[in-house]
Amino acid sequence: MALAAEQLYLPLVESRRGASESEARPVRSALRRQLLAWGATPIFDEYWRFAVERQQMLVRRMAGVSPPWTDDTVLARHRFTNPYRFSDRVSQYLLREVQYDEPRDAESLVLRTLLFKFFNRIETWNLIREVHGDVRIDQFDPELIGDVLEDARRRDQRIYSAAYIVPNPNFGAHRKHVNHLRLLSAMISAGSVARLARSRDLQELYDTLITIPSLGPFLAFQFAVDLNYSTVTGSDELDFVVAGPGARDGIRKCFANVQRGQEEALIYWVADTQHEHLDRLGLSFPFLYGRALRPIDCQNLFCEVDKYARAKFPDVLVGSGRTRIKQSYSETKATPLPALFAPPKWRRDR
Repeated sequence: MALAAEQLYLPLVESRRGASESEARPVRSALRRQLLAWGATPIFDEYWRFAVERQQMLVRRMAGVSPPWTDDTVLARHRFTNPYRFSDRVSQYLLREVQYDEPRDAESLVLRTLLFKFFNRIETWNLIREVHGDVRIDQFDPELIGDVLEDARRRDQRIYSAAYIVPNPNFGAHRKHVNHLRLLSAMISAGSVARLARSRDLQELYDTLITIPSLGPFLAFQFAVDLNYSTVTGSDELDFVVAGPGARDGIRKCFANVQRGQEEALIYWVADTQHEHLDRLGLSFPFLYGRALRPIDCQNLFCEVDKYARAKFPDVLVGSGRTRIKQSYSETKATPLPALFAPPKWRRDR
């Protein structure tokens, strides 16, 4: 399968520092004041150590190093997402197979992305594509797709991922997948897909998605980020972020003084000062293609550190109060990784 002509495979580039923690730099006074104002806890330092080690695991794996890829027992035993959201397995599939497999019109890109994300399962997309054929705005057949998925259910095949579960919208069907397909049809008829296709940036995508039934702030933002990977917009991920429930819990473990409503401001600050934190801790983060972590990446890292802290700091009970990490991980079952693929438009936004 041929990828789009302007595909971009990202090499791995080490950070500008190769410091060890013994070489940590002094903290400038402005940064120290802000850390004190937010009430930074030791878990915020762990946030950066977690980010570095989780990214190093990806680097080692891509380099063909045999497992184990870490000596951190929590990371070795439990599943965590990569620091860069786009580098995770499902996001990589979305980019390669759904958005950049060939040039497409904007409305078809919106439809394909949302159809994929409503189920968020690679096997489901492959099943849809096998029976339905190419998914385009002018050839969308929700009844055929519904029949295909119902048949899969009867064969005890999973059609939904456990991640980003979209609540069942009220469209009158007994089956959730039929209601989701009816929701997509309603979005086409109401002009929502067309509005999304005309969006200029991440926030405009979000402003439309937040009006869609069953999509609260968290899912609307996650779907906006997925759509923003495509050529629908020309924008990057710098100027808009929404803190999800897991990220808010992680923030409160890292900062004692953050008030409700301040989460997004804190995420922007973390993204803006990431190099200073790495420097003050003497850490070397392997940035992808020299691309700094974006606010969406820092938001996701707070969510992952909330989970990580359940095992690393079990006595710290804030936010939801959850104490266990649901998903386990086995390095021996991991499959080889292809080279990373990123939106070509990111070339100018590094």
